[in-house]
Amino acid sequence: MNIEIGLSGFLFLFIIVTNLASNYFGYKTLGKVDAEVKLQDISQAQQKFKVGVILILIEHIGIILLALMLFIAFGHYNIILGIVWGTSRIIEALIQIYDKKNYWGLLNIAIKYSSVDEPEKDVLINSSENIFKLKEFKFAVAQIFFSIGTLAYSTLFVIYGVVPLFIGWIGIVAGILYGLGSGLYLRNSQIKALWSIGGLLILLYEIILGIWLLWYSIIIP
Repeated sequence: MNIEIGLSGFLFLFIIVTNLASNYFGYKTLGKVDAEVKLQDISQAQQKFKVGVILILIEHIGIILLALMLFIAFGHYNIILGIVWGTSRIIEALIQIYDKKNYWGLLNIAIKYSSVDEPEKDVLINSSENIFKLKEFKFAVAQIFFSIGTLAYSTLFVIYGVVPLFIGWIGIVAGILYGLGSGLYLRNSQIKALWSIGGLLILLYEIILGIWLLWYSIIIP
């Protein structure tokens, strides 16, 4: 079991690192994107765009592996909560993986954009804006499943004392705030404050939890 615990801790941190790396290569997880500027950037740095998308796909695959590792390591404490987090986080990842098919299409649009006349550029910009809007919507929906999964295993951690209580409670609070924030954002994209606060708590929680699980797997034979 300690191997699965250690892998769970590693995956929490790996997911964060690959997400940050994808942002470095131009992939923007969330936020307003200037479609025209983005198309120009992609056209001028096509390889960078490809690397960014591949990194975020690796991150999504990491989420599926994390859900499975957590289930193997802790699912026996409460099979229902295990199924809830496993299902929720896998659905989260699959929504985002499926969306990358559309997002990858920006590469072809960007290539066309650099060689067409102004009226056609407007059409391509509108197509790109639709891709960005759909991506943002799907991301927000995926984050509701993320919040459900986070709340499920955080609840298990608190109930069964699997990790220090303060870590589990951070996860519960973060999961609730982030889930509510995601729901509010879906209703009104101008309401981002709660989502941002929840996101920062989630990041803190996953860093602390990932480090603790790795440490625990090493010190406990």
